[in-house]
Amino acid sequence: MLDLIKKPFIWIGAILSYIQNHFKAMLFVLILVLIFGSQEELNNPNLAIIKIEGEILNVEEILENIDKADKDEHIKGVLLHVDSPGGALAPSIELSMAVKRLSVHKPVVAYAAGSMTSGSYYASIWANHIIANPGAFVGSIGVLFQAPNVAELAKKLGISEQIITAGEYKQMGTFTREWTPKERGALKELIDDAYTLFITDVATARGLNLAKPNEFANAQVFIARKALGLHLIDEVGSIQDAKNKVEELAQVKSAVWEKPDAMDKWMKKLESSSKLPIFNLMGYLK
Repeated sequence: MLDLIKKPFIWIGAILSYIQNHFKAMLFVLILVLIFGSQEELNNPNLAIIKIEGEILNVEEILENIDKADKDEHIKGVLLHVDSPGGALAPSIELSMAVKRLSVHKPVVAYAAGSMTSGSYYASIWANHIIANPGAFVGSIGVLFQAPNVAELAKKLGISEQIITAGEYKQMGTFTREWTPKERGALKELIDDAYTLFITDVATARGLNLAKPNEFANAQVFIARKALGLHLIDEVGSIQDAKNKVEELAQVKSAVWEKPDAMDKWMKKLESSSKLPIFNLMGYLK
């Protein structure tokens, strides 16, 4: 009976003895937790980099990154890092609208790292400030629709087409024969409408004269200095200049740039190296 009473006190004594012997160590650990916990809070990223690279086709991930930056209260400004030759019309417009929404809430600086042409320029026009590397290509404001005509090749190979359609223009844009004059006319009208949409948005966003589209929107590609003279961009500079501009517009006391997760970075590199070329014949901005 006495042993049963003594056992709990032995355990309590052991615990008290452990605390007494290790009090300084426990206090030190607690201080470290408090220091690094508060430091982690202080080091929350307040500026983000979003990349638009390669051909613009599937933009779901970029849109998610833009939306995330928009909703993150810690993020005060965004650098849009662009190196893309353009791509499909609709995804380029999706990016453009997303950047426009973001720029209303937080300053956005677009940086042309190599190529900011066609669809990628469309995606960037609503940034609060556009900076281009001195060697960057900017512009190519135009729309392209193309398809091969394999009729002669098919004939040589002994291949003939069988098809049933309903609707006069259902086969418009086919590559199995030459387009009819009416099909060519309808395609031209479609491309002209897309072109009008493109140049209207560019002129509105950049404050350009829509009555003189040939000055900036004849699908010509310009070196950065020339693009600056045409007011397609706001500044010629380096990536550091672009970062400095974001920090200035965001008015952050201490800039902490968001860094990509190392594993995500490695996975993206692996994914990009394994991709095969993709061809999309419809509605290209080039």
